[in-house]
Amino acid sequence: MSTEFTLPRFDNTLGALLVGFAVSATAFGMLTIQVVTYYRRFPQDKAAYKALAALIWSISFVDQAFIGYAVYFYTITNYLDPLPLATGKPQWTLIVQMTLGAVVGAIVKACFTLRVWRFSYRNWWLTGYLFLMVLAHLGTVTAFTVKCFEMPSFAYMIVLKSLGTVCLGIGVVTDVSIAAALCFYLQKMRSSHSTADPMINMLIIYAVNTGLLTSTISLATLVLFNIMPTNFVFICMYFVLSKLYAISFLATLNTRQIIRGRGTDREGRESTSFSMVTESMRPSVRMPIQLPTPTIRGEYWQDVTRSRDPKFTSLTF
Repeated sequence: MSTEFTLPRFDNTLGALLVGFAVSATAFGMLTIQVVTYYRRFPQDKAAYKALAALIWSISFVDQAFIGYAVYFYTITNYLDPLPLATGKPQWTLIVQMTLGAVVGAIVKACFTLRVWRFSYRNWWLTGYLFLMVLAHLGTVTAFTVKCFEMPSFAYMIVLKSLGTVCLGIGVVTDVSIAAALCFYLQKMRSSHSTADPMINMLIIYAVNTGLLTSTISLATLVLFNIMPTNFVFICMYFVLSKLYAISFLATLNTRQIIRGRGTDREGRESTSFSMVTESMRPSVRMPIQLPTPTIRGEYWQDVTRSRDPKFTSLTF
């Protein structure tokens, strides 16, 4: 092991850093487009939700800046000097980046867990379990970060293999659990509200795709970390993971009106909040729900608006 780190292979260390930085930078660009689209499309959303989008983007920006600084440190500041990779302490921005990515993931998972709470008609046991998993993942990542600061070199990363496996494993289980819970309760709603089947089908597809994408990257990171804990290939995957969480969250916000069938042109004047956060928490009122006329064709929407279940006014977060 000492020989390997005396003469590190640049393809799975510096090469992996460069590839991860490039892909994560592309993902950050996609996230920025999503944020700009959100502010233009929903100018009348509540300030708290706008602040949440800004917070996610800001943390992702700092996260990407830290990744860029780590790449600069190893490729430019220490040009042709393999010692920092072989025997030096891990660069501090590379360590802190792990916690920043976990914070973004925790925020997004908490928001999706809130969706589960409402779709499950306030099932406290299920949502409590999901929130506990989110906090457990954030806590273990924080502990892993602290331990990384204590490492004298990357060669000691193998000592943290167990803790790192627990961190990544909890993340995978949480992603799968949230996606499964959303699909389960959406399926139950489809059986009792057949007129809303097209909308519910689309929501199920969104839930499956979001959970499948993030859980796949998390699982790949977990496998690579256990196979190659002393190089940067697993870090390359982790760079992209937090951006995917942020993109999935902003994409969910930006597709609210499309899923409802109202169109896509300047919907901000019609949406003043995440309806899912407000309407579904109010007592049911047995009266027809007045909604604006849809701007795109969607025959099922007329049936949905005649439904007396107020949950259909807030299906799409």
